[in-house]
Amino acid sequence: MTDRVILRGRGVAVSTAAHLMHRAGLAVDHEPGTRRPVPVIMLSDPALALLRDVHDQPQMFANKTRIERRVVRWGTGDPVEMPHGAVVVSEDDLNAVLDMLPRKNHPTSGETKALMTLHGMSPFPVEKRQRFGERLSMTARVMLAADAPPATCWIEAVEGGWLFLIPDGSGGAWLLAVGDTPEALATQAPMIAPLIDTIGSAGPAFDTSPRMLEHLAGDGWLACGTAALAFDPICGDGTAQATREAILASAVVTALSRGEDPAALTMHYNSMLLAAMRRHLQLSLPFYGGAGSAHWWREQYTAARAGYDWCTERLATMPEPRFALHGFDLVRRDLAA
Repeated sequence: MTDRVILRGRGVAVSTAAHLMHRAGLAVDHEPGTRRPVPVIMLSDPALALLRDVHDQPQMFANKTRIERRVVRWGTGDPVEMPHGAVVVSEDDLNAVLDMLPRKNHPTSGETKALMTLHGMSPFPVEKRQRFGERLSMTARVMLAADAPPATCWIEAVEGGWLFLIPDGSGGAWLLAVGDTPEALATQAPMIAPLIDTIGSAGPAFDTSPRMLEHLAGDGWLACGTAALAFDPICGDGTAQATREAILASAVVTALSRGEDPAALTMHYNSMLLAAMRRHLQLSLPFYGGAGSAHWWREQYTAARAGYDWCTERLATMPEPRFALHGFDLVRRDLAA
């Protein structure tokens, strides 16, 4: 009998997990659900390379607008320009490509018990979550000034939050505002404001605070994707993290199908994702600590620091990982040594 896995939700994590589980010979039943997509994602070259490798699609998004330079003005320093490699896509673009990849779905049978359920959307078996800050964000479509370089993105910290300006190759750009409305933050932005000709209406606010479920795995289930664990966009690692979660989730389910200990696998999944959040908060702390002394920045730094300490305390109670990821497979450390 072929082992069967139920996947709930959509997005990078669920689509990638479905692809890897199918490749491992597992039957997949998919409940896609709905979610509001974000209008723009800047996929860094490492994140794009990871997606291309995992999905066996070496030309994925080869025709999309590229960003070649990044200019950052943070704190009281002067703007710093540096090379940057990325493509600009929408979440709809990303989902459309991943959903079109070859994959065979197996119909659900009421006579068989699923090996595992992978939750990429609510309701989760355990809904209690931690949120490490309060960072509501908005995006607005803008028209760039005539002299704005089309292959450069800009990031600027201001008193009330920070802005991320991402050109889309058509003379326009998307402006992400974290902490206040795009219009309000743009008035505080001496670097970004002159690059903008007009600002359109902002879309609805959405949450960009780092957050996670307190339990990401349990008896017969795993949770993944941004509904379960979300990074702050300040580090630009969200899509790559969702892909890594999918790799780990698929490896856990594959190891379970060959008879590995379910409790040990569950502990491994929980601890690896908790460690990923801890690393993310550690990387975020210098950004929030070095952007200025305004109230908003002090609040976000304090919340990120508290989150880092919370993750550290929880990790200290967990045993050393019993598995190691080799490619797309989990192997016991005692066998890998």
